Amino acid sequence: MNEKNEKMLNKILCGDAEKILPEIEDCSIDLVLTDPPYFLDKMDNHWSHKTVSTLTDYCRTVKSLPPVMKFDKEQGKRFYKWFLKISKELQRVLKPGGFFFSFSSPRLYHRMASAVDDAGFLIRDCFIWLYTQNQPKAMSLNHFIEKLNCDGETKNELKERLNGWKTPQIKSCFEPIVLAQKECEKTFLNNILKHNVGLLNTSVKIGVGERVGEGMFPANVVTTQEISEAVDRCFLLPKPSKDEKGVFNTHRTVKPLAICEHLIKLTTFSEEAVVLDPFVGSGTTAVAAKKLGRKFVGIDSNREYVEVALRRLEKLGRQKNAHFWQET
Repeated sequence: MNEKNEKMLNKILCGDAEKILPEIEDCSIDLVLTDPPYFLDKMDNHWSHKTVSTLTDYCRTVKSLPPVMKFDKEQGKRFYKWFLKISKELQRVLKPGGFFFSFSSPRLYHRMASAVDDAGFLIRDCFIWLYTQNQPKAMSLNHFIEKLNCDGETKNELKERLNGWKTPQIKSCFEPIVLAQKECEKTFLNNILKHNVGLLNTSVKIGVGERVGEGMFPANVVTTQEISEAVDRCFLLPKPSKDEKGVFNTHRTVKPLAICEHLIKLTTFSEEAVVLDPFVGSGTTAVAAKKLGRKFVGIDSNREYVEVALRRLEKLGRQKNAHFWQET
């Protein structure tokens, strides 16, 4: 890395990723692991940003349509156009053979994967983060029926007829994660020897075996929640600890540390590897990288989340005089 990029290492940069990414040197990043914002504007003109997070500054995340929000197909198109620009920058800064993981909303995964693909990446796989605990967002139409111009008996009959029928927002119990890769330089062997990246570490086990430390060959499904013996045996990662997130953490969608650690161990070849998260949020990717002895660069435009990320990094306590902040 050049001198300017060296100053970015092991820092959380407070600023707009679109402006900061062009400052990163070509072919200097080993892994990109991120959870980008999914919508670029409010979905209803009457919805307050204080009620549901907005993305006008690319720093808030809305996973699914909250109640009474309008469905706008154009948002997926805007997301694709924006993420294509981001993906092209990430393709530039990654080393040959470098991997790119990006969490997604299920209904927008096709837009994300298309943007990544069109930016020049090779789509290698789709990982699934599986869970059972989530709140259904579907609504009944009873409040609309009440507004109909008809007698009460007709309204009650209609409510009974449509009992159980709700808006198309089924309970969501997984998040897809695109796994993409920048093309290798010549062969896989040549690439790993020259750039220390490009292969997957299949000795990183997953799941719960009969014996302590036993695990399964890594799969494209992960969970941090005990579900059943069969599922746990193949896909379970360590559950988040009670203090992992931090009581001070105000971020709405904090990713489990174990998942980020697993993906970093799976794809980074050495402790000299640099992990980039251009939408670092409350800092889980940076915390996972630091915990594993890797270097990191985190970017976020939300100062509140940057402060949370800094506190989480300081909690690790491995560098008493560490300085993780850099204003841009």
